[in-house]
Amino acid sequence: MSWSIEGKTVLLTGATSGIGLEAAVVLARQGARVVMVGRDRAKTEAAAAGVAARSGAKDVPHLLCDFSSQAAIRALAQEVLCRFDRLDVLVNSACGVNKSRRLTGDGIEATFAVNHLGYFLLTNLLLDRLVRTAPARVVTVASIGHRRGTLDFDDLGFARGYSIMKAYTRSKLANVLFAAELARRLAGKGVTSNSLHPGSVDTNIWSGAPALTKPIIYVFLRPFFITAEQGGAHIVRLVTDPRLEGVTGKYFEKAKQVDPAPLAQDAALARRLWETSSAMVGLPSAPPLPASA
Repeated sequence: MSWSIEGKTVLLTGATSGIGLEAAVVLARQGARVVMVGRDRAKTEAAAAGVAARSGAKDVPHLLCDFSSQAAIRALAQEVLCRFDRLDVLVNSACGVNKSRRLTGDGIEATFAVNHLGYFLLTNLLLDRLVRTAPARVVTVASIGHRRGTLDFDDLGFARGYSIMKAYTRSKLANVLFAAELARRLAGKGVTSNSLHPGSVDTNIWSGAPALTKPIIYVFLRPFFITAEQGGAHIVRLVTDPRLEGVTGKYFEKAKQVDPAPLAQDAALARRLWETSSAMVGLPSAPPLPASA
């Protein structure tokens, strides 16, 4: 049976603005049950109402989560498992940057905690439901910035030499490595895992960048930005395209499948990152798949 998004349940993080919001509108318009996840209650409620109005969907569920908190992520996963008996698609799209280094309540550098460990923990907590719903898809929003990313397991949180771009590109490299390793671990389970760079999108993610870097971003990069609608469309494609049924472990830049950075293709590095991430969030190293799977 060919893949169709109509009637499927899609959990979409980072859904209250930018590409996440625009993807939510299109997916809801195509008949998916979109479960929107945001951090601020008022903003999330308003975004869900806006998606319903723009898409014509009668029901747009919305949940809250602060992805800098592992406890909040665990609470979100539990709520999803209690409220929804199926999960066809998980879109990991929540993202943030920090102009100065700060630690979360869990003692982890915030950019890495939100952009990578948030995806890692939530996905692992929901794997059982994804596998039981299969065929299912996990779509991880990364960035072309991963090509400049590095990994230093002795200093993942940049206790030395922090910068906003170093932290961001490291987290995005981790996204691509995670998506590829997840695909390997889910081989034969009916759940695909792919990552993408949705394009350089004109959103407010860089509003907190240092003043010295803003002219570079807005003068030199902004002319090449695409709209949030265009970026959201690339997410929608990975979620909905029936031609991608069974395609897994791949990386896309906009609408094209391409090879990621050489570092992102290192399977041994991906395994090490998985093991390290598991320890950082208190999970076993193997995904918690159903006994019958």
